[in-house]
Amino acid sequence: MNTELSKNVIIINELGLHARSAAKIAKLAQNAESTVWVIRGKEKADAASILDVLTLACPKGSKITLKVNNKSDIDILNSIVELIEKGFEE
Repeated sequence: MNTELSKNVIIINELGLHARSAAKIAKLAQNAESTVWVIRGKEKADAASILDVLTLACPKGSKITLKVNNKSDIDILNSIVELIEKGFEE
């Protein structure tokens, strides 16, 4: 069953979504069965790619949407949301 699941989250850490934080997202996203997407406005990036995520240029306060296409990836989606809500533990 392919159900699209998404969650909105706001970047709270001072440095925004930078290389180190993008790497943490990518590490989690690479374990997903389907693609995990990071969406900001009309732009969409593959969360498993650090460079793709960085192209979204998300400073502190940016609202992004995380989306998975496969219900089995909901735990990964939730882990990434938690990571962002904790400010990437920085």
